[in-house]
Amino acid sequence: MWSVTESQSARTEWPESPPPPWPAEVKATIWWHRARPAGRALLSSRTIPITVVMAIDYLNSPVGPYREVLASPVLRRPGRGMGPMPRISVPFIAVDSETSVHGGRTHWHLPKVLADFGGDVLADASVSGAGVSGEGSSGDGWSVRTSAKGIGPSFPIKGALGFAQPSEEGSLLATARLTGKARLARVQVDASGPSLGEWVSPGTHFGLQIVSGRMETGPSSLLSGVQV
Repeated sequence: MWSVTESQSARTEWPESPPPPWPAEVKATIWWHRARPAGRALLSSRTIPITVVMAIDYLNSPVGPYREVLASPVLRRPGRGMGPMPRISVPFIAVDSETSVHGGRTHWHLPKVLADFGGDVLADASVSGAGVSGEGSSGDGWSVRTSAKGIGPSFPIKGALGFAQPSEEGSLLATARLTGKARLARVQVDASGPSLGEWVSPGTHFGLQIVSGRMETGPSSLLSGVQV
């Protein structure tokens, strides 16, 4: 499974999760920045050099409430079967739910691992490797810390986020659709780890907060022959 060191796991058995679609109530902080050289090196085919990172709190879902952090080092260009909009590709994703790990790895080819979470995704938050050898985490040695401040009033938002996960056969495509309320934000970030510190930029970045939303992630489909 395509991943960076922080999302590698030797564990193969997880509590079974239901198939998609997965509806959920969410709140989240999302930010982006120009891709660093280490991020651009992770994907080489038809990309846009923008890194996107998300810290998400799933208030409910088919596997219960859980928290998540994920990062896409670059965006995949639209067209050639990818659809009309850029898509994210996710080599790093961590959650605090074993059943969510199963869902990500089984249904969407997302390399989820377990992690420890603290704080509020709309304010000050932190996440770090769970440090349990063989239990689904790559162990200690990585962390992501954020301090987010909303800018201005909230406004209605409706849209979709596309995934394109590299696999041996091609790319697995999926879409998450969202409706809710959002506001602009400034996000102060500190990321460290074997790879994260090289491609997730520290400092203050422009972003967006989903202050309340309903999201539904649909099933994946294979786009043959389009790989890393």
